[in-house]
Amino acid sequence: MIVENTQTQMRKGILEYCILSIISRGEIYASDIISELKKARLLVVEGTLYPLLTRLKNNGLLSYNWIESTSGPPRKYYTLTAAGKEVLTQLDHTWTELVFAVNTSLEGRTPTS
Repeated sequence: MIVENTQTQMRKGILEYCILSIISRGEIYASDIISELKKARLLVVEGTLYPLLTRLKNNGLLSYNWIESTSGPPRKYYTLTAAGKEVLTQLDHTWTELVFAVNTSLEGRTPTS
């Protein structure tokens, strides 16, 4: 139970960073974001993603465009705003520091079986 809770919190902590990173590649549809997160083994359902996208948009980090679809209603495609790019740059730096801190703390540790 403790391990599962910690794992969940770790994944939640990096989810926004991963979403911003995925969107930084270019205009993207929400289901494609979910596919990318699943490929990275950060399993996310629409009920988790859409509130995050809304919050990021309301914070000025994302914008979206409606694009007509040949197979149904128009789709909302997301892109990073200038503010979103700045936040992603700051998070890149934070991630580098965290990776260093974790790797440093693991040095010399005997692996557990």
